[in-house]
Amino acid sequence: MMKKSIIFVSTIAMLTLLGCTQETQNKFGRAIQNWTGTDGVLEVYAGDKLVKRFMKIDKLSTAVSTDGDANRPYRYGYGILDENLDGVANKGEKRVYFEFSDYSTSYIFYEAPHK
Repeated sequence: MMKKSIIFVSTIAMLTLLGCTQETQNKFGRAIQNWTGTDGVLEVYAGDKLVKRFMKIDKLSTAVSTDGDANRPYRYGYGILDENLDGVANKGEKRVYFEFSDYSTSYIFYEAPHK
């Protein structure tokens, strides 16, 4: 009986997922990825010089307009600001909010870590 219940629930879950739009499936996949973590790194360069590094990023999100109909031209996330650019999350380096533009203008906005 237990085996039949597991098969039934699995079948319903699979059919539900297949009935979703591609965007809904992508959101579901990102939710699982966010839950498991990815430990990403974002590096920002000025020409060939590294100027900022954010580490232990679990995801980058695209900003959405207030009414939810259109994407905004920037991405955002949370990560540890590698202040000394040594590639290690050292003691005292804080997790901060940051955002960066999708446009060709080179800028990055980030929260100043509070010491």
